[in-house]
Amino acid sequence: MSTIMIVAIAIGILIAGLVAGYFIGRSGSAGGLQQRRLEQQIDELRSEYTRYQAQVNEHFVESAHMLRRFNDAYRDINRHMARGASRLCHDEDWTDEFALESNAQARLGRSADDPEPPRDYAPKADPEEKGTLAEDYGLDNEPEDTEQTPPRQ
Repeated sequence: MSTIMIVAIAIGILIAGLVAGYFIGRSGSAGGLQQRRLEQQIDELRSEYTRYQAQVNEHFVESAHMLRRFNDAYRDINRHMARGASRLCHDEDWTDEFALESNAQARLGRSADDPEPPRDYAPKADPEEKGTLAEDYGLDNEPEDTEQTPPRQ
């Protein structure tokens, strides 16, 4: 083999290596580019999630303040109506009923402004009576008639 052939083969191998390196480098940088895009999307999603959490927190804090103001206004209106009724109404039955209610609430340790908690049961007339949440409420304790009637034909 001549020297020119060896140089030509070496130059061909060099060019083939450069072309192969170029294409391999591009495919590797595309993966890196895709990875950077994915990292950027993750960062954007994290910041969006953080903003969302802040908005939810702000919403509930504002709702709590609004409910507190609503409750205060309701209590003020209730007091105003009670004062007006006691000042303007001279009905003996009403004042007696109001006094009884105030005494009952004082015995229970509540003020007149505290609402009664909701009940999940029906009030009983007798403490010994079974409540509506009892398992055997409404069932008769008498044994059923065990006689069977013959089937109709």
